[in-house]
Amino acid sequence: MCTLEKRGNIFILTLTGPGEHRLNPPLLDAIRAALGRVRAESTTSSSALITTADGKFFSNGVDPQWLAQSSPNRQARATLLGSKFRSLIADLISLPMPTIAAVTGHIAAAGIGLALCHDYVLMRKDRGFLYMSELDIGMPFPAWFVAIIKCKVGAPASRRLLMLAAGKLTAAEAVEKGIVDSAHDSPAATVEAAVGLAEKLVARKWDGEVYAQIRMELLSEVLGLIRASNSGPRL
Repeated sequence: MCTLEKRGNIFILTLTGPGEHRLNPPLLDAIRAALGRVRAESTTSSSALITTADGKFFSNGVDPQWLAQSSPNRQARATLLGSKFRSLIADLISLPMPTIAAVTGHIAAAGIGLALCHDYVLMRKDRGFLYMSELDIGMPFPAWFVAIIKCKVGAPASRRLLMLAAGKLTAAEAVEKGIVDSAHDSPAATVEAAVGLAEKLVARKWDGEVYAQIRMELLSEVLGLIRASNSGPRL
C-alpha cells in the first residue's frame, strides 16, 4: 500500500500500485505507520518528507467500496474511516519537519485534503486533474476540512471554484488559482522538483520541533475542529 525510502535526511513516502489509492482504514493505517517511522528516525537532524504515488492517481478520495461493505453497517464504517483520516491529518500537521506533496496523477475529494495538509504541493502538468467532487456526489464538507481549504487556499474566488463549483483543474490552472505551488512536466520531474525543494529546506537546518509548533499554530483551527469532531459518519 505504501513504501518509505530514506535518502539522507529526506523521506519519500510512496502510495504504491496502479490503482486509485482510495483512502480506507488499511491504507490510512499504513501511512500513519510510515509517518511513525519518519518521526522516530528523524530525531537527530533536520529532515523533510515527500509524499507521492505510483500510477495515474495520487488519490481519488475515500474508498466507496470499503464503505459499502455490510458488516459493520455503513455508518459505523464511515465513523471509523473519518476518525482514522482525521488522525492522519493531525499526524501530518504535527510532523517535525517540512512536508511536500508531489502529486503525480489525478487528485480528488479527500485526496486533496491529504495533499493540502503538506506544507508544499507540487503537481504534474502533462496529465491529471484536481477535482473536489463532493458537490457533484452530494456529500457535504465537515468543518475541519473546510478549515483546511480556508487556511491553504487564499483567494475566495479560488475556494468558490474548488468547493462551490466542483471545478476540474489542470495543474497549471491550480497554480494560477493558488491551490498548488508549482507544475512540472512529468511524474519524474514532479518528484525531482520535490527532492530539490526538500534539499533546500533541509539545508536550512531548522529545529523540527519548532517548525512543527509553528505549523500547529498556523493550523490551530483545523486541529481544534479535528479534536472537536464528534463520532458521526462524516469525514
